[in-house]
Amino acid sequence: MDLGLKDKVILVTGGDKGIGKGISFALAEENAIPVIIGRTEKDVRSTAEEIKEKGGEAFYAIAELTDPEQCKKAIEKTIARYGKINGLVNNAGINDGVGLEHGNYKDFLRSLERNVGHYYVMAHYVLPYLKKNKGSIVNIGSKTSFTGQGNTSGYTAANGARNSLTREWAVELLPYSIRVNAVIVAECYTPLYKKWINTFENPKERLKEITDNIPLENRMTTAEEIANAVVFLLSEKSSHTTGQLVFVDGGYTHLDRAL
Repeated sequence: MDLGLKDKVILVTGGDKGIGKGISFALAEENAIPVIIGRTEKDVRSTAEEIKEKGGEAFYAIAELTDPEQCKKAIEKTIARYGKINGLVNNAGINDGVGLEHGNYKDFLRSLERNVGHYYVMAHYVLPYLKKNKGSIVNIGSKTSFTGQGNTSGYTAANGARNSLTREWAVELLPYSIRVNAVIVAECYTPLYKKWINTFENPKERLKEITDNIPLENRMTTAEEIANAVVFLLSEKSSHTTGQLVFVDGGYTHLDRAL
C-alpha cells in the first residue's frame, strides 16, 4: 500500500534507538525523510547512515531534548535543509524508576521534564510548519499510564500527560486540520527493555513470565509493529483519525491475561 509519504519530512525524537529507530526505518521504507533527533551524535549519525546505505534518505539534528533552545535549533536546521516539516513523532523518553516511597520531588519533576516536557516543546516549535501543510503528530505512550507498574511515579505521570495532551492538541488543532494521535506501547523488546530484564537474577525466566501474559501469541511486540502503526497514523490513509490512543500491544493492556 502506498501511504502517500514520499518526500514528507518527519521529525522523530530518539529516532536512533529502539522503537524510534524502527520508526525512522519504516518512514524511509515509505520514501519519507526521517529527521532523527537525539543527543548522541555518533548514534544519530550512524542510524542516518544505515538508512542511506539501504537506499533511503535521512537527516539528523543533535539536541538535548530537555533544553528548549536546542529543540528549536533542531527544527530550524531541518527547515534550513528542506524548507518544510510534515510531521512529528514524539518518542524519546526513559522509564527512570522515580517512585513514591523512595523517590523525591526533585527527581519527580526531572522525570516529567525528561519524559513529557519535550513533547510539548517540540510540538510548540514545529506547529507553524505543520499548519502550512496540514501535518500530523504522533505521540508514543506507555501502558503504564493505564496499568501502573510500581516504583515509577514520574514515568507513569508523564505518560498520563502524553495521553491527555494527545486529546487536547487534537481539539486545539482542529481548525488547521492537524491530526494528533498516540500509539501506546506495552511490552516491546528494545535495548532498554533488555537492559531492564537483565537486572533480574533469572532474566530468561522473568521474560517468559511476561510473554506468557501477552494474550496474542505470547510474545513481545516488535519495534517494527509499533513503527507500522505510527507510519499509518502519519499518512493520508488515516486522514479522518485524530485524538486516538492506539494500543499496539498484543492485547496486553485490555484483554484477560489469563487467556
